[in-house]
Amino acid sequence: MRTIGELRAALTMGYGFPGDADDFGAELARETNRADPADLSGVVRLVEEFRGRVVTRQDPGFDTAVAAAVAEIQKARRTVR
Repeated sequence: MRTIGELRAALTMGYGFPGDADDFGAELARETNRADPADLSGVVRLVEEFRGRVVTRQDPGFDTAVAAAVAEIQKARRTVR
């Protein structure tokens, strides 16, 4: 993903998390509307964040890591009770 258009396409095709395509569009509009033309760092931050979400979601070990974390939290909660 080298352009905002490619990132938007990846999100639209569901490569991020549920709702990311809509969230990205809304946040991008908000950032560009308030951005100083000489300082687009907010837009850059947003693009980097959503690009990272796509990369994370496509990592083959992501689901396994989330499942392990959830199991650990559930185990800890049962221990406390």
